[in-house]
Amino acid sequence: MKIDIVSDVACPWCAVGVWSLERALAAIGDAFPVEVAFQPFELNPDMPPEGADTVEYLSAKYRIGPEQIERNRETIRERGAAVGFTFGDRPRVWNTFDAHRLLHWAGLEGWQRELKRALLTAYHGEARNPSDPAVLIDVARQCGLDAERAVQILAGDEFAAEVREQERQWIEAGINSVPSVVIDGKYLIPGAQPPEAFEQALRQIAAEAGQA
Repeated sequence: MKIDIVSDVACPWCAVGVWSLERALAAIGDAFPVEVAFQPFELNPDMPPEGADTVEYLSAKYRIGPEQIERNRETIRERGAAVGFTFGDRPRVWNTFDAHRLLHWAGLEGWQRELKRALLTAYHGEARNPSDPAVLIDVARQCGLDAERAVQILAGDEFAAEVREQERQWIEAGINSVPSVVIDGKYLIPGAQPPEAFEQALRQIAAEAGQA
């Protein structure tokens, strides 16, 4: 079973969804083979290098006030806690394109899953800037990736074309919100579902495919 998780480092619901899906996969165990890949999606593709104040940005983008933003954050914190993810303060929103370039490389190296989790934790849990090369290099190093190679990638535009093409393909496939979990290129599970919902859907798809 191939699981493509279309998501963005800047997306808090993606953190909830990834942790929730991981719990579902742990419950499934070795009932059937699973391959997980993270696919790029940018919620804020035009975000400048200096980023933006989170409350101001969300207020302008979704036309909601600070009180509603805080209520939404509390909901997200509760959902995160339920699956083992701890949200910290996120005072700014950042550009994530370089993070996606690094994730593409990590996929080639076989460390994409680890890097994705580490980047989500760095931003949503620790308020670190996922567009800062120093942060990206440090997180890559902590995941066991070659820091010198990460420096080389971030210093140029390596994998930029590949990420842009993947983003285009998923948008053309109809993905317009994240997280979106796509199974075997045919089945879509939208949003940050609870672990039980992910598990049930995956087992049903596997059974229909004769895998379990």
